[in-house]
Amino acid sequence: MVLKSNSKVLTSLTPFFAMACIGSSRLCARVEKLCQQSGHFAQIRRRFTTTGVKLHQESQRPVTSLVQQCRQQNQTTPRDHTFSATRAMSSMQTQQPGSLPDLHVDPYRLLEDDLKDVYDDIRRELIMNTTVDELKTIATYYFDGQGKALRPMVAILMARAINYHKERNGLLPSQRQVAMIAEMIHSASLIHDDVIDQSDFRRGKPSVNVLWSQKKVTMTGDFILAVASMMIARLKNDDVTLTLSQVITDLVQGEFMQLGSKETENERFAHYLTKTYRKTASLIANSAKAVAMLGGADERLADVAFQYGRNIGLAFQLVDDLLDFVSSSSTMGKPTAADLKLGLATAPVLFACERYPELNPMIMRRFQEPGDVAKAFELVHKSQGLEQTRFLAKKHCVEAVRLAQSLAESPYQKGLIVVSDLVINRMK
Repeated sequence: MVLKSNSKVLTSLTPFFAMACIGSSRLCARVEKLCQQSGHFAQIRRRFTTTGVKLHQESQRPVTSLVQQCRQQNQTTPRDHTFSATRAMSSMQTQQPGSLPDLHVDPYRLLEDDLKDVYDDIRRELIMNTTVDELKTIATYYFDGQGKALRPMVAILMARAINYHKERNGLLPSQRQVAMIAEMIHSASLIHDDVIDQSDFRRGKPSVNVLWSQKKVTMTGDFILAVASMMIARLKNDDVTLTLSQVITDLVQGEFMQLGSKETENERFAHYLTKTYRKTASLIANSAKAVAMLGGADERLADVAFQYGRNIGLAFQLVDDLLDFVSSSSTMGKPTAADLKLGLATAPVLFACERYPELNPMIMRRFQEPGDVAKAFELVHKSQGLEQTRFLAKKHCVEAVRLAQSLAESPYQKGLIVVSDLVINRMK
């Protein structure tokens, strides 16, 4: 099992285990056995018990108040043919406002000068490293400024917050380079994902594999990673090189994990969360750690940056998995229920399994039989899977806030706190 060899990952799953305990005493027993097998049960149980009580208390509140709140706000949900009715009800139940600090800070406006030329500079780096016109076109296709720019934004916010904490002003050129590198690694992974998943749309426009051949697209993803690697080398910092190189290692391992399924429920949850860390959270965590190290952070402070990024990354992906069930295709810029159609069992499905065990054989056959996708979609909406997924995402955001609050107070530290709210309440 993956978690046997990684105590940090196991420890980070404690809030998830406690959340799972709310819904099923059977799952509690299985989680306890999982922790014992991994040799960390004594440490985890202390945190598990305390966290479980707090989570149980919070779990008694949400559904009724959520429905009333959404009715008061007269919220409506876009329709999307087959799944419109079930999505409308679930959307009402999942628009839970966070209890995160309301600081009235806009991170994107705060970093407007830092971010405005990021995509231009990335395109310049790519173009200057090849003379092949078609490669230039494909490589720069996703760097059109239409993305969320979450990764460079978090990296620069963390860099400036750490610099302020260390009583230094400004943003180091090397820290801004890391922000660019993070976005380049992310976009390269999207390009490879489009080939693997045979996607038709990305960010509301045709995906690269629709416009160009798979061979050219795959090599373009490799090219972007190569240019990013050269930029890492130019930083001339061995620790940062190792940190950012770990991201690419994690991405590949995460993709391999996504291609496989696990037979037992215990293994599925562990498999899903470790995969989510490697495919999504590792990049945000390690880029935050890299800018902290470049800012002169010691090991403790660098770990604060890393853990903040890890929690934001996990929450971001959990919300993404939730939105796959409740947002319209036009909002998301890609087909709804895409993960089910790809045979992937994400958090809402895994939580729903506790109430509807008939999902288990569907997961094992990767929703390949006729009617599997529609049935699984329906069962997820009938279960508490969406609410539990959102609840777990919120717990990661609350932890990210706690970590950000350990930094010296500054507009950038407040921006890191606001990012948590943006992640938990995003609609696309």
